[in-house]
Amino acid sequence: MSSEQATFWDHLDELRSCLFRSLIVVAITGIVAFCLKDVLFSVVLAPRSSEFCSYRLLGVDEAFSIHLMNTELTEQFMVHMRVALYTGLLVASPYVLYQIFRFISPGLYSNERKAAIWIVGSVYLMFIMGTLLNYFLIFPLTLRFLATYQVSPEVANMLTLQSYIDTLISLSFTIGLVFELPVVCAILGRMGFLSRRVMSEYRRHAVVAILVVAAIITPTTDAFTLFIVAMPIWLLYEFSIFLVKK
Repeated sequence: MSSEQATFWDHLDELRSCLFRSLIVVAITGIVAFCLKDVLFSVVLAPRSSEFCSYRLLGVDEAFSIHLMNTELTEQFMVHMRVALYTGLLVASPYVLYQIFRFISPGLYSNERKAAIWIVGSVYLMFIMGTLLNYFLIFPLTLRFLATYQVSPEVANMLTLQSYIDTLISLSFTIGLVFELPVVCAILGRMGFLSRRVMSEYRRHAVVAILVVAAIITPTTDAFTLFIVAMPIWLLYEFSIFLVKK
């Protein structure tokens, strides 16, 4: 009984050490991001100008610059803190995942350890890919449409910094989750809950659902923007069919 209790507390101490090391690294990367304010916000605020690389690659010739305003006394400082924290967490996430895997791996069999490495690595890679796609494509197109949309010329748009950051973060998280589709489908396929035949039969239904999701993510009336957003999601679905067993 005493040895079991000692083993339990040993595991608890190891978990606490892993969490403590992870928090330290996240705090350090967050502080570094906070100190590099000019570099950080030059990246975060880049999509608000027509000089952003994605607009030029998409052939957007119309010059524009979205002006952001601050309405609260502490808003800019709190936004700075939030963006630095999220950046620190994103940069430190490989180390955090390594610490978690290091903690659970001793209790796994060799095949389970390989599967865990594949799942964790795939989830992280797909989330990063979704975040990058959002930053370079989906968010700029959404921002340009919503920031310049007017129900009447007499109603001017006055966008706050808080609204800009909230939209960027929420869209990044949403697209990152959408990009986990192949991983989820592959896992369900290996568990026997999903088959390649079923996914192929319901391909047309999936295309309709993808268009609906793309329309929700980017509420624009521009068919080109809808196509640009829906295309990567459809490719993810086709890639998921390839990953799922028959």
